[in-house]
Amino acid sequence: MRPPPGSRSAQACSRDERPVNTVFQPPSPDAAVYVISVAAELTGLHPQTLRAYERMGLIQPGRTGGGGRRYSHRDIERLREIADLTSAGIGIEGVRRIMQLELQVDALRARNEELVAELESLRSGLAARAAAQPANKLPVLHQAVGQSVVVWRRGS
Repeated sequence: MRPPPGSRSAQACSRDERPVNTVFQPPSPDAAVYVISVAAELTGLHPQTLRAYERMGLIQPGRTGGGGRRYSHRDIERLREIADLTSAGIGIEGVRRIMQLELQVDALRARNEELVAELESLRSGLAARAAAQPANKLPVLHQAVGQSVVVWRRGS
């Protein structure tokens, strides 16, 4: 039984009730949710290394209102990739260049997919247009080169 409206216990009940159809949604890959200690643990790197990578421009974590770093899932994946490359003996500048090239490749792949979709659309539109036009039943005349007729008129 519900307490009478306006009483303290009624206010407490209304605060505790949650909508029935609320479904938990995981954060997006770009949502900055991990504090630096958790990010360090997930990547196997020291927090100072994460700060150094940020100073070098390899990673750009989000910030809270108070200035604390927050790392997203994409940031964690990027840090793992940096760790793999550096453990393979690649220097920081090499890592930076590899990361830039990977971004360029991703952008080019996306652009290629856009162009392929546009080409398919144009081809299907052209095929539909050709199918809608009646067939030309007139014979095609070909002119042979060098067999032209020239009319000469004498000057008067």
